[in-house]
Amino acid sequence: MATLTTYATGAVLLVVLAYVFFHLATFLKGYIRIRVMLSKFPTDAPSFIFGHLFDYPGPDDAGLAYQRRHITKFPKTSIMWMMNMPMLLVSHPTTVSVILKSSEPKGPFTYDLIRPWIGDGLLTSKGEKWYRNRRLLTPAFHFEILKSYVEIKNRCADLLVEKFLKAAETASSFRVISNVTMHSLDVILRCSMSYETDCQLPGNKHPYVKAVNILSAIMVQRFFQPWFHNDLIFSLTPSGRSFFKQCKYVHHVAETIIQKRQSHLTQDKLDAPEDGRCLDFLDILIRAKDQDGVGLTFREMRDEVDTFLFEGHDTTSSAISWALYSIAGHPDVQRRLQKEIDSVLDNRDNSDVTWEDLSRLPYLTMVIKEAMRLHAPVPFIQRVLTVDTELDGKIAPAGTLVNCVIYNIHHNPAVWPDSLKFDPDRFLPENVEKRQPYSFVPFSAGPRNCIGQNFAMDEIKIILARILHKVTVRIDPDHKVEKLESVVMRAKNDIRLLVSER
Repeated sequence: MATLTTYATGAVLLVVLAYVFFHLATFLKGYIRIRVMLSKFPTDAPSFIFGHLFDYPGPDDAGLAYQRRHITKFPKTSIMWMMNMPMLLVSHPTTVSVILKSSEPKGPFTYDLIRPWIGDGLLTSKGEKWYRNRRLLTPAFHFEILKSYVEIKNRCADLLVEKFLKAAETASSFRVISNVTMHSLDVILRCSMSYETDCQLPGNKHPYVKAVNILSAIMVQRFFQPWFHNDLIFSLTPSGRSFFKQCKYVHHVAETIIQKRQSHLTQDKLDAPEDGRCLDFLDILIRAKDQDGVGLTFREMRDEVDTFLFEGHDTTSSAISWALYSIAGHPDVQRRLQKEIDSVLDNRDNSDVTWEDLSRLPYLTMVIKEAMRLHAPVPFIQRVLTVDTELDGKIAPAGTLVNCVIYNIHHNPAVWPDSLKFDPDRFLPENVEKRQPYSFVPFSAGPRNCIGQNFAMDEIKIILARILHKVTVRIDPDHKVEKLESVVMRAKNDIRLLVSER
């Protein structure tokens, strides 16, 4: 009996060893194949152990300068080795277009960090689920729906403009990012779920607002600490416990609102809600059905609401803040911009920007685009190749992590001469026509582009027009602005501007 047991144990061990050896051999074969194929792409000589890990100065102004030097040397593609992990960088319209025209899934190394918060919504989902939900959500961004949000955006703008006017009265330095972030959060909560938190009011302590602020702050910290990228390890730290606690609370709020809304909505045509409020994002999610008459599950609705909140909050506030910073540093641009805004908004009973006004501000649109080119609110996009893909005459193998570095594309000297100069005239129609497609991709491009880009542009136009119609902004010479590049382009210690009433 003992002999039989020994033989059985030996057989099990052999099977386990064979299984492990097979998968290890398969992994090594695939890894070697990737290394050999990627060796054809240009790169600086890497360290044997650390690769290019210590070549990169960090996610700050020095790191951005390093990136600009890198694309001068390798304008189309290059390989960066992060220890033993290769990353293919694409930084030119001709190469990034190949990636963005595809529906390749997002890279896990960045986007998995925010999955506990936003779940498997449009930003992170892939395959058939992404394709189906993208089609279901597209009606939520029809121009008739976007038109109805203009009133909400103006009411949110009232509060931020008032803060700028108070700063002008007191001649105090105005903290741009912190105040603009609360404005964008106010807009997105009202438009996505008709959820009002008074988050722009001084001293607001609404628990939902507090939770979102904590999540955003911890996300930045986690992004720069690779040893905390693993959820299990991260959950054992104080920051991790706080992060998952706030995720649970934010999910609870969204779920409660969805449940309440489901009990009041009928699953028929997209008519106005009976309570007189604006048709919001959640209304459309609940009523959406595919060709088989099947709608989104409760979890899918929650994930999309949380995704919309994340994507429409920090990214939009970054775009607005850096636009104000650029405008403040260029008085000639500001005067020309104010002249255009005044021609549209003067001699009215109020300063609201109407839906029709949005198309009457071409120079404002150029200024916003140039600010997004210069500062790239979303600095990079990661994808993973599922098939071998040709890039610049070389084959990138399936399984390759590709970094579409939007900041690099927007500063590539082969596309943008004198790329650090702020020049809105780059976006004059005749200049745009001369450039290659995919030269300017602040909202990504192709089938996986930002579904809410028109929503965001409307919000940015409205708030900038409202602010600059009332005040003039200047750079605070006593405050040094330093960039912090993470999932969103931020600034260390905020952006401070001086404000004067017009």
